[in-house]
Amino acid sequence: MYPRISDFINDIFGAAYAWPVQSYGFFMALAFLLAALVLRAELKRKEQEGLLNALEKITTKNISPLADAILNLLVGFLIGFKLPHLYSNYDNFVQQPQQELLSADGSLLFGFVGMLIMLVVLYYSGSNKKKQPITQIIHPYQHTPMIVLIAAITGILGAKVFHQLENWEAFVHDPMAALLSFDGLTFYGGLITAAFFVAYYGEKHQINWKIMGDAVAPALILAYGMGRIGCHVAGDGDWGIVNTMAQPDWLSFLPAWTWAYDYPNNVLGEGIPIAGCVGRYCYKLPQAVFPTPIYETIMSLVIFGILWLSRKKLRIPGQLFAIYLVLNGLERGLIEQIRVNNLMQFLGIQITQAQLISTFLIIGGIILFIVLTFTGKTKTQQNGS
Repeated sequence: MYPRISDFINDIFGAAYAWPVQSYGFFMALAFLLAALVLRAELKRKEQEGLLNALEKITTKNISPLADAILNLLVGFLIGFKLPHLYSNYDNFVQQPQQELLSADGSLLFGFVGMLIMLVVLYYSGSNKKKQPITQIIHPYQHTPMIVLIAAITGILGAKVFHQLENWEAFVHDPMAALLSFDGLTFYGGLITAAFFVAYYGEKHQINWKIMGDAVAPALILAYGMGRIGCHVAGDGDWGIVNTMAQPDWLSFLPAWTWAYDYPNNVLGEGIPIAGCVGRYCYKLPQAVFPTPIYETIMSLVIFGILWLSRKKLRIPGQLFAIYLVLNGLERGLIEQIRVNNLMQFLGIQITQAQLISTFLIIGGIILFIVLTFTGKTKTQQNGS
C-alpha cells in the first residue's frame, strides 16, 4: 500500500521522495474533479435540450470592500503563519500532514508579514476601488464549481456526523480528536446531507431538483468509485472480512491480491509488524481479507456506464436519479455482506447503518421511478410549458 503519493513514486522509480500528499486525499480530490467535469457536461447538455435556461444577473464585485479585505488579510496571515513552520518541520509534516496543518504552531512574525504583503497586493490590484454593477448571463453549467464546493463541504460534514453516530463510544471518549481527525467518513452521511444542500442551491438558481438529480447521478457514482481507489491504495480500513478461501479457478487470471489481500503498509498502522520495515507505516493485517474497495470501484464503473448510456433515453426528468438510488443501494447492500462494519440494532435486527440506508434508497428509488413514470412530465412537455 501507498499511504502517500510519494511512496508510490518511490516504489516504481526507486526514488526517495517525501511529499506530504496523502493518497486518500489525492484520490478524493481527483474524484471531485471528475465529478465536476461530468456534472458540467450534463448541465450544459440539459441547457441545449431546453430543460434549463441561462439567467440574466446583475452583479457588483467587491460589494463589501471591508469584508473582502479582511478575508484576504486573514488568508495572508495564515499562509505566513504556517509556511515557515511547515518548512522547518518538514519531516513531521510529511508524516502527519493533518496534525501539522491543524496545529496552533506557527510564526506570528511571518503571519503579520503575510498580512502586509497581502495588503500591498490588494492596494495595487485596484481592489480598493469600488466597481460598477455589471450584467452577466449565467449559464447553468457555470454553477458547477459552487455545486461541487457545497457538495464537498456539506458531504464531508455529513459523513463525519454519521460516522460519529456509528462509532458513538469512540466519539464520547475523545470528541475533539474524533471531530478534527481526517479519518472516519461515512459515505451515506455525506450523500444525504450533500443531496439536500445541492438541491436547495439548485432550486434557488432555477434548476429543478429532478433535473439536478439526473445531472449529478453519473458524477456521484463515478466520484464514489474513484474515492474507493483511494481507500484501497491507502489501506484506510475500508476492507472486507477475513478471506481464507482459495481463489476460484475461473478467477485465476486475476492477481491474487484481488481475491485476498493483507494490506501491507496500511495508513492505519493496523495489524502485525512487517519484518525489516522501517518507518511509520510498517504493519500488515495478520490474515488476508476481501479487498472490497476494488469490488466497489468495479461496480461503480458499471453503474456509471449504465447511467451514462441511459441518460438520453429516459424521457421524464428524475427517472435517472431514481435508477441511481436503486443501483447505489443494491451495490452497497451487496458489498456489506463481506465488508467489515459496525452493527446496530433496528427493530430487533442486527444491521449495519449502510445496509439500513441502502434499503431505504432502493425502496425510495423504486417508488420515485414509479411516481414519476405516471405523473411526471416528459422532456418535450417541459420544453413546451
